[in-house]
Amino acid sequence: MLNFDRVEVLTFDCYGTLIDWESGMLSALQSILSVHNIQLDENSILERFASFESQLEQGEYLKYRAVLQGVVEKFGQEFGFSPTAAELNSLADSIQNWQPFSDTVEALKALKQRFKLAIISNIDDDLFAFSAQHLVVPFDLIVTAEQVKSYKPSLQNFLLAIQRLGVSPEKILHVAGSIYHDIVPGKSLGLSTVWVNRRLGKEGSGAALPAQGQPDVEVPDLKTLAELAISF
Repeated sequence: MLNFDRVEVLTFDCYGTLIDWESGMLSALQSILSVHNIQLDENSILERFASFESQLEQGEYLKYRAVLQGVVEKFGQEFGFSPTAAELNSLADSIQNWQPFSDTVEALKALKQRFKLAIISNIDDDLFAFSAQHLVVPFDLIVTAEQVKSYKPSLQNFLLAIQRLGVSPEKILHVAGSIYHDIVPGKSLGLSTVWVNRRLGKEGSGAALPAQGQPDVEVPDLKTLAELAISF
């Protein structure tokens, strides 16, 4: 069992863990596809997003806004349409409206009473600023892909966060919804990890590529994590 007494800092992935990115991206992408008379089920859209996003994050660093523009372009290439300028920007623009999961804010407030809180996110600084307003709770450290010039699962994003936090890895607990982006690289660096399985009971791996990894703890939501950590 994870020993919360030795944990000083909780580091969080943001999108898919704190913010319901799948609902947000589905709304934006379905709007684009419907204009071009393309009907895809939700799982097919999410799986394509995961594949396209990963491809675009592999090469030379692009800001996340450009990655999302590239995702829309790839949908157009696959289904035979040329996105308008507005459509190219619509996925990134929609981030300002993506909402936290219903349990996120109260759980963060509870956890903030006991731990330092940090963000390690594949996002641009300006785009995260929108989400920070929805999350309400202030974070002690925010590390974005824009700052690191790389995307998780790159270890560089975690290493920069550890360096800036100034604490040893055994005092950090990384909390995330993606095995691929977070649990596997986090564990490789000696971090304890919590997998927030937001897709429990759903088919497929959603907007993240499938991966195999063993977290220290699996929970269905942040409320459960807060109850475990505070009552420990």
